[in-house]
Amino acid sequence: MHDPGSPWKARQRGHAAPPSARSDRREPQAQADVQPGLQRERRDAELRLHGLNAVRAVFARRPQAIRKLYLAEARIPQLQPLLKWCVANRVGYRVVDEADLQKLAASAHHEGVVAEVLREAPQSLNAWLRDLPAGPHCALWLDGVGNPHNLGAILRSAAHFGVAAILLPKHSTLALSGAAARVAEGGAEAVPFVRLGRDDNSIAQLHGAGFALAATVVRGGSDLFKADLPQRMVYVLGAEGEGMSPELAAACDMRVSISGSGAVESLNVASACAVLLAAWRSKR
Repeated sequence: MHDPGSPWKARQRGHAAPPSARSDRREPQAQADVQPGLQRERRDAELRLHGLNAVRAVFARRPQAIRKLYLAEARIPQLQPLLKWCVANRVGYRVVDEADLQKLAASAHHEGVVAEVLREAPQSLNAWLRDLPAGPHCALWLDGVGNPHNLGAILRSAAHFGVAAILLPKHSTLALSGAAARVAEGGAEAVPFVRLGRDDNSIAQLHGAGFALAATVVRGGSDLFKADLPQRMVYVLGAEGEGMSPELAAACDMRVSISGSGAVESLNVASACAVLLAAWRSKR
């Protein structure tokens, strides 16, 4: 029996898809006739997400950001609410094969769904502090972290432990990517990005809001598990290998290190982040 509420029954019977869903089968490939400047602007404004939880998280929090959806036939039952929303709002969708999904996601780990969504611009530090509720909060200042898989794992831990924000230095090029969003498993929608100004001004603003900054160092800091961690805390994490800038480390209020067996030199930045956040959360 035909279900008039299902967008898939009509498609299977050869009826036309919603107008916004129609597209050339070659769409997964880059279009050469688009002007480079316009193509760059679109790339900067939009993000191509892949992964079931990443796409579901965007749909749950800001469905209006979804511009187009591609999915494997096997995902149709799990994504019925999203598909019905696409039909109601004339957002294009296509059922595509494995090869197209891999091209669209630039990854074999697409989990059967790819979505083009509008990027969410970082907040300013002023706006974030203005709207921050009273009480304990933890934020992460990422100084030089660039690996998308590390960023994704950091976002996943940050969402799990209720981190208030990811703080990005003024000139940082770090941004959410499809790979990072997939690794974050929906966490990218739970933790806002905040763009800082000059380091000294940002530190002064954070201090004024009651935050203390802790430089996370491999050795030479206070033992994380014994340290008195403040109610309002900013962990400053540097890139693997290089670490954070010496000037920024010197401007922090404290230094903390994660004690271990010594069998390995240290944890990577994403693993260390989870330990740091668990330690702060355990003392609240």
